[in-house]
Amino acid sequence: MTNLETSLTKHFDKRLVAAFLILSFIGFLDAAYLASAHYAGLSVKCFINGCEAVLTSQYAAIAGIPVALLGAIYYLIIFIFIIAYLDFKKEFFMNFAVRLAIVGFIVSLLLMSIQIFIIKALCLYCFVSFIIFTILFVSGLFILNKNK
Repeated sequence: MTNLETSLTKHFDKRLVAAFLILSFIGFLDAAYLASAHYAGLSVKCFINGCEAVLTSQYAAIAGIPVALLGAIYYLIIFIFIIAYLDFKKEFFMNFAVRLAIVGFIVSLLLMSIQIFIIKALCLYCFVSFIIFTILFVSGLFILNKNK
């Protein structure tokens, strides 16, 4: 068994850790694309109508900071904590990443509700982020339950 496999199986299910790593990276790419488009002043390529309505709404920024940038930073922090878990083999890092994902899910749920019920439009990239946080949330619950 390699060092990576040993560290993954020692405390947490390696599939769940791998899922966290991959999904947080995909989420980072998704949010970073939206943030870069915002700062470049470009419209995003979207396969459904609604992205522009969501991304230009009053809810697209918090205190002048695009929600997409906050999301990219959030995903990056989760990714870094998982890498730290793999490097240092300290449960704290994975537990912190799981708790961040739970908070991220709650925020993502709130943002999806705003899109559906207030803006009445749906952004495909935001929906992808919501799905990612939902999977991270469910995976995180399994991790917390197994680690009791």
